[in-house]
Amino acid sequence: MSNNTPEVQPIIRTDSVSDVPVAHNERLLSGMTGSIIFLACVLFTSMHLYALNVSPIETWTFRILHVAGGLVVGFALTAAATLERDTQVPRRSATEWLALVVSGTALGYAALCMVYAWWLRDMQEVASVTAPLYHLSWALVIATSGALLSSWAWRSDDKHIHWADWMLMVASILVATYLIFVIDRWRMVAGMPLVGQTELLVSVVGVALIMELTRRVAGLALIVITGVFLMYAFAGPLLPGILEHQGYGAPRFFSYLYTDNGILGPTTAVSSTYIILFITFAAFLQASKVGDYFVNFAFAAAGRSRGGPAKVAVFASGLMGMINGTSAGNVVATGSLTIPLMKRVGYHPRSAGGIEAAASTGGQIVPPIMGAGAFIMAEITGIPYTDIAIAALIPAGLYFLSIYLMVDLEARRDGMQGLAKDQLPVFKDMVKQVYLFLPIIILVGTLFMGYSVIRAGTLAMISAAVVSWFTPHWMGPKALLNALSLGARMAVPLIAVCACAGIIVGVISLTGVGARFASMLLGIADASHFLALFFAMCISILLGMGMPTTAAYAVAASVVAPGLQQIGIPPLVAHFFVFYYAVLSAITPPVALAGYAASAIANTDPLKTAMTSFKFGLSAFIVPFMFFYSPALLMDGHWWEILRVVITASIGIYLLAAAVQGYFMSGRANVLQRLILLLAALAMIAGGWMTDLLGIGLGSIVLTTQLVASRSMAKSPS
Repeated sequence: MSNNTPEVQPIIRTDSVSDVPVAHNERLLSGMTGSIIFLACVLFTSMHLYALNVSPIETWTFRILHVAGGLVVGFALTAAATLERDTQVPRRSATEWLALVVSGTALGYAALCMVYAWWLRDMQEVASVTAPLYHLSWALVIATSGALLSSWAWRSDDKHIHWADWMLMVASILVATYLIFVIDRWRMVAGMPLVGQTELLVSVVGVALIMELTRRVAGLALIVITGVFLMYAFAGPLLPGILEHQGYGAPRFFSYLYTDNGILGPTTAVSSTYIILFITFAAFLQASKVGDYFVNFAFAAAGRSRGGPAKVAVFASGLMGMINGTSAGNVVATGSLTIPLMKRVGYHPRSAGGIEAAASTGGQIVPPIMGAGAFIMAEITGIPYTDIAIAALIPAGLYFLSIYLMVDLEARRDGMQGLAKDQLPVFKDMVKQVYLFLPIIILVGTLFMGYSVIRAGTLAMISAAVVSWFTPHWMGPKALLNALSLGARMAVPLIAVCACAGIIVGVISLTGVGARFASMLLGIADASHFLALFFAMCISILLGMGMPTTAAYAVAASVVAPGLQQIGIPPLVAHFFVFYYAVLSAITPPVALAGYAASAIANTDPLKTAMTSFKFGLSAFIVPFMFFYSPALLMDGHWWEILRVVITASIGIYLLAAAVQGYFMSGRANVLQRLILLLAALAMIAGGWMTDLLGIGLGSIVLTTQLVASRSMAKSPS
């Protein structure tokens, strides 16, 4: 293959494309343990790709293996990432030795019971299997409890993974082995009154392991929300109004969570197929340096313009956020480059962080991938994936148009410039490598040619490796293995949060709180549809705060979307409404994960940065209401209706950006002019002919006053 093509110029260092919580600051072990972890990551990703493309595995079994594999890899990675290599760790105390012996003995006994149960079944002595499984469940509880408590109380030395983390990995395998062993019975009795104590104990261990890994990779926010829902399942009889329910026994409740109505339901279905596939695709883009090329191309094209790095951040963050499915992770990945460059050309650190947070969050609404949200929406609603991707085009375009205009107006207002020519890649060299866009072109093209999402994603992944052969960064066997390993490392946080979100979805499904919430929305809608939508917006944002996009949408779709549909809103509009606000929770104060991640890079106040990101993403908070009043924004209508709404909405977004930034057309706007521009923007966004004319009229008034003022200044003596 040719190596004469000019190499991508290293303005960027996107080695952090994978910087989701597990991968960020990760220090994998060297030696045999590190090799084992690396091999486990490769096998985990390879198993999924093989099952998705070559030899499918029975649905429940595949999802059980997916969750178990994610737990094993996740515990290994988080354990390796937390080693303190420069800290002297004290020798084990007598208490720790006792915990090690008790937990290890219990885990060993549980493993022996599992092996014995398999042997009995092979010997056709199925009736005798109950006793070893009962002993297994109690031993598993003792071992897992000891390992969890020990992992919080003590840490390992500076070279080895802590023994408690190894036990958590083995416990994850035993839970999966048990579920596969009894899978036929599990389908019949899980969540039913017939379920017994063995099923209860194994389910509790499985839920505890999922929540522990989620705590490690996603923080406490999702754990607190999950804990509230778990308590709600038992406290229902004590609660008033729509929150009241009959209550459930622990065996029925916890076993129900481990079915396709909960952990093994839609969220895990998506994480085990689309998320793992497209996260691996993102890993291939990084390993092949194609992801670097995307950002370099943007710098070459726009880096010299006003506020160039900020405009590049809008493009690059949108593209990478579309794929990686986590707003905060995308901020860390691209923000480590774009935020310092924005500060260099004159943006306030708070503005630089806010722009990156808003752009990275917007990547979650960009088709065709939408941070995996499109796949979850298709799974829940039954609407064809291509219809969802097409419907998302205009709203995503409006969102990024808004951020671009705000960036440009701030640069004009403050007199900023772009980067110098010698600091940027040469555009002519970038054009010579335009074939590196081929993976994205193949992905979009195959999707709209009718290929399945799995096949399209796989072909795009392969093409990322193939195009690298025409660059100095060609992917050989070692690079392919590294990409597969990176894919697992990037996927683990999303696997954990999807499984944890499945717990919440299971509680909602079992208690029926979603249906009662729908009835409440219906009552509010009798007074005003706008009030019902506003209330649904607040609930969607509240449920999504502190949660990654996929989990936030899955939970909000279970609670809010059915209510919106019940008041007469079409399913596509209802789910897009919920999805947008679940995404925007990442930049909504006071809990704005994307804003907080950006503030750490920009070295500025987290809450102020979150407020700034909210300002830059302000238009997106209005767009979902436009879905309801102007369905043409979702490609629902005649072409002239769609065109009119796009034009008027774009003008409205410009007026909104001008009102927020205090700069309109070619001059600064005073407070009164900004208020008029804000009213004009809201009128243009409303979607009717009369309101459009009102908005244009108000904007014209501001423009006229600016022109009169500028002429007066020109005529006045100097």
